[in-house]
Amino acid sequence: MSKLSEYHQRVKSLTREDILTKFPEVTPLENTTGESSSSTTNGSTTYNPLFRGHDEEQIKLMDENCIVLDYDDRAIGAGTKKLCHIMDNINMGLLHRAFSVFLFDSDNRLLLQQRADEKITFPSMWTNTCCSHPLCVRSELGLDLDSSILGAKTAAQRKLEQELGIHPKDVPIENFKFLTRIHYMAPSNGPWGEHEIDYILIIKANPAFKANPNEVKDTRYVTADELKKMFKDPSLVFTPWFKLICESYLFKWWDHLEELDRFTSREIDRML
Repeated sequence: MSKLSEYHQRVKSLTREDILTKFPEVTPLENTTGESSSSTTNGSTTYNPLFRGHDEEQIKLMDENCIVLDYDDRAIGAGTKKLCHIMDNINMGLLHRAFSVFLFDSDNRLLLQQRADEKITFPSMWTNTCCSHPLCVRSELGLDLDSSILGAKTAAQRKLEQELGIHPKDVPIENFKFLTRIHYMAPSNGPWGEHEIDYILIIKANPAFKANPNEVKDTRYVTADELKKMFKDPSLVFTPWFKLICESYLFKWWDHLEELDRFTSREIDRML
């Protein structure tokens, strides 16, 4: 077994008490209501200099409450999207839950999106169909793996509608296939970054969609070969999690979309 990186060791060593002490803006899980999806605390984004020059709609979304985790994907509490994506906090080990959806049509083409220029983190980059965060609310939280998977699927359905205008009836919860979880960290632009345990979801569907221009700049259905060509194009930039998933898993899965059960794992793949 290879030696863990210094950062990996730091994250692994953090206890629940360490996390709540290091990050006092995190609301302990037992003090959350399970209902409100946004912060109303002094951690509000209002007039925060970090957001100078950014889009107002995207700034509002940074008050949403993500699920703060320990190393083993246990929910510790609620932290705003702003708190969870500040690189200084990430460097101290702050970790949250995420999901990534890969939607394939009946011709086994993958729907990609290019993130809007207005996005605060990873703007204008190409990525998978939809990637976001379950919120610290009862319907998306989950306190064991099975309920956390259901929460991620519920969040995925919500965000597919918000970002791409895909109606929930066209992407039923039961049609999402959970594959695995990946744990990764990546810096973004300026003071921002990602440090997530990311639930990977695949769905086969042919939905009508109309992208929200505040979220999505462009969309494209691609074959595996077309995506490989895109990766070779120096003018195109991709999100780090998408490239990680593609390099480690996606092209192997793509050849076996009708038999994905053979690839399902309940373990966390650490990519730190």
